[in-house]
Amino acid sequence: MGLSKLREKPARRLGAPVGASASFLAGMFCFAMFCFALPGLAHAQGVVRSQHGDWQIRCITPPGAQNEQCSLMQSVVGDSNDTLMVIFLKTVDQKSRLLRVVAPLGVLLPAGLGLKLDDKDVGRAGFVRCLPNGCMAEVVLDDKLLSQLRTAKTATFIIYKTPEEGIGFPFSTNGLAEGYDKLP
Repeated sequence: MGLSKLREKPARRLGAPVGASASFLAGMFCFAMFCFALPGLAHAQGVVRSQHGDWQIRCITPPGAQNEQCSLMQSVVGDSNDTLMVIFLKTVDQKSRLLRVVAPLGVLLPAGLGLKLDDKDVGRAGFVRCLPNGCMAEVVLDDKLLSQLRTAKTATFIIYKTPEEGIGFPFSTNGLAEGYDKLP
C-alpha cells in the first residue's frame, strides 16, 4: 500500500522550547540519551554542544565510558501534542551510522515508520522496541539514504495509529548536512 493513499495529518516542528514545559523537554532528552547510550541510563544529562539550523548536537559521557557520545537531534510535536524525535548518531566504534526515530506510544507497530523525502516514498522501517516514553525505529544509514536526507528540501516521517491513517511529522532539513558533518 503506497503512502500517498493514506490520509496524513500535519504536525509542527518543535523549535525553541517556547510553550513547552522544561520538564517535558528534559524528559524527552533523557529518553533520547537512553536510546543511544547504554541501556538503563534514563537519568543521563546531555549538553548542547552546537546548533546547526534546526538541529542540535548533544553529548553525554555515560557512566563507565571513556568517551562522550554525541547525537544530532530534532523534535517535532504533532497536533495532539505527540512528539517524534529524530536522532542521528555514530556508533562508539565509528563503524556504523544510525538513524533512530522515537515515536509516541500508541503507534501501530506492524505498519512501521514511513519516510517521504521531497514527496517521494523512501520506505518504511520497523519498530525495534517500545519503552515507557515511546517506540523506537532504527536504520543503519547507508550512503544513498544519507545523501537523500542531506539534499532533501522537505522531509516527513509518518506514523500510523490505524491501518488507514498515517500521521505526518514534517521535520526540517535546515542545518542537517552541516550538523551531520560536525557530529563527532
